[in-house]
Amino acid sequence: MPVPFLDLKLQYQSIKPELDAAVERVVTSQGFILGPEVQGLETEIAAYLGVPHAVGVASGTDALLLPLKALDPEPGDEVVLPAFTFFATAGAAWNSGLKPVFCDVDPDTFNVTAATLEAAWTERTRAVVPVHLYGQMAPMAEIRALARARGAFVLEDAAQAIGAKQKEEGGWVMTGAAGDACAFSFFPTKNLGGFGDGGMVTTADEAFAGKVGKLRVHGGLQMYHHEMVGTNSRLDALQATVLRAKLPHLEGWAGARRRNAALYDEMLAGIEGVRTPVVLPVNHHVYNQYTLRVERRDELRSYLNERKIGNGLYYPLGLHLQECFAGLGGREGDLPVTERLTREVVSLPIFPELTEGQVTEVGEAIRAFYRG
Repeated sequence: MPVPFLDLKLQYQSIKPELDAAVERVVTSQGFILGPEVQGLETEIAAYLGVPHAVGVASGTDALLLPLKALDPEPGDEVVLPAFTFFATAGAAWNSGLKPVFCDVDPDTFNVTAATLEAAWTERTRAVVPVHLYGQMAPMAEIRALARARGAFVLEDAAQAIGAKQKEEGGWVMTGAAGDACAFSFFPTKNLGGFGDGGMVTTADEAFAGKVGKLRVHGGLQMYHHEMVGTNSRLDALQATVLRAKLPHLEGWAGARRRNAALYDEMLAGIEGVRTPVVLPVNHHVYNQYTLRVERRDELRSYLNERKIGNGLYYPLGLHLQECFAGLGGREGDLPVTERLTREVVSLPIFPELTEGQVTEVGEAIRAFYRG
């Protein structure tokens, strides 16, 4: 039985009347840029995450770029970030004027820790970007402590982790409320995805939120008056209205992802050569991806592809080895955990609408491959 890696049509069909009505509302109003729909989404996202301020922007990449740009970096200022993540994290750092400094990650969670960040720290470190990879939060309490002791800014990258949370001494803290600021992506494949690009920056700092808000509209809130050099990063009202319609369903969809993950965990336990995701006890994982570490990864992918079972590779090359960053001096062997993960990881279908039969089909195929 073929199993797709992702099928967005199923999600659309499940709430089609709500989405169609939301889109029609914007089309009828003819208000397409920012406006009440974006303001409504900002208010609702902030309330959901438990953070005072949210600023809608044009993409998840801009949600990383604008907060870093708002730091007004000086030449030579650095930002430490993981080499094992999507390119946008480093690309945004570079384009903000900060120098990316790549660090390794924890082999169990795939996330940075205070120790991996500290290993790459220099006297020019201005900021750190912990990425909550695949839907599980990095250890934010220890990362905040390190950054605050050294006067560095903490920008969470929660592009894959909206709705994830972490237990701290005072209770649960959600992505978006665990750093100085946070970047979210609403790319269609995310747990909360629009009908195109979109992003959000959250922060508890009112002045910082205001600065990001100005940067998204060419550096000034008053038309034709510019306090700084910004850019055009306005969130479309059409994207905002779609996201507002989807937001009430997010927790239910995350629950379905977690159920699918639990079934995979059960089916794949004890297979030699297969390591299922490690979830820290303090974390509530939302599984944007369900990612294994496996032996003979490329052979397994070929086997699954032959059986029309979807799978993904996130990510095949560490950022420190990307051609565009060659001038930073990264070499093979610098970050051994990242380099090993790029040879071992494979992601399985995990979207909420998967049936138990489909999850079982994927699990049985993997079991058969390693038995054979």
